[in-house]
Amino acid sequence: MTPSELEGRLRKALEQAPVRRKSRAGGTRTWAATAAAAMLLTVGVYQYPALAYYGGKLFNQTDLYTLGFSGVAEHGYGQTINKSITLENGIVFTINGVIADDNALLMYYSIDLPPGGFDEEPASLYALSRITGFLTDSSPTSGGGGYNSDKTRYEGINKFEPVSPFARSLTLTLYSYQAEDKPAQSKLSFNFDASRAMKSILVADIHQAVPVDQGTVYYDTITASPTSTIVKGHYKMDNGENPRFSAVTKLYVNGTEMNSRSMRGTNSSKKGTPEFIIEYDVLPTDKLQSVELVLDNFSGYQKVGQPIPLASPSDHSVTVGEEKLWIRSVSRTADGYDIVVAGKQFTMLDKDTLAVQAGGAAVPVSSISDSRPWDLKNGNILWERTYSFQTTEKPEFLEMDGFHYIKFYRHTIPVPLGGK
Repeated sequence: MTPSELEGRLRKALEQAPVRRKSRAGGTRTWAATAAAAMLLTVGVYQYPALAYYGGKLFNQTDLYTLGFSGVAEHGYGQTINKSITLENGIVFTINGVIADDNALLMYYSIDLPPGGFDEEPASLYALSRITGFLTDSSPTSGGGGYNSDKTRYEGINKFEPVSPFARSLTLTLYSYQAEDKPAQSKLSFNFDASRAMKSILVADIHQAVPVDQGTVYYDTITASPTSTIVKGHYKMDNGENPRFSAVTKLYVNGTEMNSRSMRGTNSSKKGTPEFIIEYDVLPTDKLQSVELVLDNFSGYQKVGQPIPLASPSDHSVTVGEEKLWIRSVSRTADGYDIVVAGKQFTMLDKDTLAVQAGGAAVPVSSISDSRPWDLKNGNILWERTYSFQTTEKPEFLEMDGFHYIKFYRHTIPVPLGGK
């Protein structure tokens, strides 16, 4: 949760709180405390009393997911919990520890069956729902785990959305399953110590716009924490819709490319501006000399200025702007003519303006097949589609305003390192 998001949620909570008129001193003190908290928020105080760890070991995501909680705790990571609950199907669920930071909460847990081992996969026995608390309602985003050697214990890690540093108690809601019975809900609460939360390596506002074909890609913020590095941004396309393809973005730290873990879209609070979140691995060091984002590839649109002749179809390419198309065949059918056009993967002709010139008339496309591979037998594969046109006259030219494809932009965006 960013400072601005937290501020908005806290302000909303304060605004929605019922007004109580009390003459007793206790009521006055309560109002004074609330006002003081709001004042702290207004001046921008938003920091975990974070655990200092710089200069020590920085684990990447593989380490965090394979060492177990005891392994990372030895290096000062996280808060030990060791709190258990017995679910209705008999399994004992234990929260071993948590690692909290600006990007996520990692929950390390184990499940045990009193007698014997597991007769079925753990995923069919339980499910983790969400973590709640003061200003906190965090959904799980990923998870996994594995058995011990004799399959009597399952140890797992679940990643949740970040929790509020103002929370003092958190509650995990989980469900247990048994045969065909309705899932049984359980809740396990534990104390949350914000002083054990991990400080971010880098928090920066980027606020950079990259012009692209038919729109703009905006890079808004970066938060590099001990559990992950997250870049947030949004799109603004000329047609007001979502882009056809995601903005493939590389992250370089001190000249070294970071592993990209995932990319997802989110619901935008602003109409017509879809947002995206890119997650990368943990930064390899807190000694930052340079941090750069590179918009590698994204949706492109190649305009077609002239009709494409269809007189001599072949497997040779036709150059259109900076791209190439292959007019593979023009064949007669019972309903008209089929034209097979090939290009790079994800190349899509503009169907709204696609037509042929036949017998002096423009005939729009009537149907388009799914794409299929065309193996060039030289290590390269192109993708082709069949475009059908209902005309008795043989097509002479193929016309369209343009086509969509994946374009390489390779635009570099420097990330400011002035402060956290």
